[in-house]
Amino acid sequence: MSARHELKVFAGTANPELAQAVADWLGKPLGNVCISRFKDGETYVKFQESVRGTDAYVIQPTCPPVDTHLMELLICLDALRRASAARITAVVPYYGYARQEKKDAPREPITAKLVADLITAAGAARVMCMDLHADAIQGFFNLPVDHLTALNLLTSYFARKELENPVVVSPDEGRVKKARKVVAALRAPLAVGYKHHPGHQLTEVTHLAGEVRGRTPIIVEDMISSGGSMIEAVDALLEHGCRPDIHIACTHGVFAAGAIERLTSRPEITEIVTTDTIPLPPERRHPKIKVLSVASLFGEAIHRANYDLSITSLFDS
Repeated sequence: MSARHELKVFAGTANPELAQAVADWLGKPLGNVCISRFKDGETYVKFQESVRGTDAYVIQPTCPPVDTHLMELLICLDALRRASAARITAVVPYYGYARQEKKDAPREPITAKLVADLITAAGAARVMCMDLHADAIQGFFNLPVDHLTALNLLTSYFARKELENPVVVSPDEGRVKKARKVVAALRAPLAVGYKHHPGHQLTEVTHLAGEVRGRTPIIVEDMISSGGSMIEAVDALLEHGCRPDIHIACTHGVFAAGAIERLTSRPEITEIVTTDTIPLPPERRHPKIKVLSVASLFGEAIHRANYDLSITSLFDS
């Protein structure tokens, strides 16, 4: 079997290390693209090789600064469309604005839908992303969406650790479905926290369902931003008698200002395991933080998409 179109992979500036790792896995050089900024902050993109008739992939998570990286992605997609690429895929390992996927109050936007419309309008024929904050975001697109997950990667990591008497913790009811997959793989019980949001960017864990006393918690979350809700979950677990050996697993380590210091300063938090969907520069690394690479997952998914093979089967277990 051969691919219908030549494969080309390009890196945006948001996470060039991940893009390079994906290209290395594919055995392909990264495509030649120039991305720079004008003095007034506008983004300039020029692809410096022919993309006519190719199957082109732009790897660009829309991580902080979200607006800058999102705009850069849109400009790259538009440039590829105007340069006659046969098929254009936006590879968005971290999808910014995903938490604004519904209206919780009158006169609020649904920004995750707006972002989907922008990506479509810019020229994407396909989108590839990982562990969306809400699965419903896939339905915001009227084009194919390959929704990858790092759950198997994270679960395998903890399975190798063989923690003493573990319990898998979903910090809110919205993550229970995903947490159950970890529960099944680790053969561990499940505990669920129930959250209340008293105000913008405020979170309270009102109660905890499930037995955690004397157990080693593994908190499973899709992202950590400020770390506030994670601290609430840790406090709730400690109040219910868990072992002071708490492990945290998330796909997207946003780690907004102060989050790393807030989490790593807690002696009860033993480890924070995340992935490289969002870059974590050396100066922000901490011995408690373990970063797993998702390059092979995206590399295999891109390879399969290029050859029109099943991507879902990557995660069948």
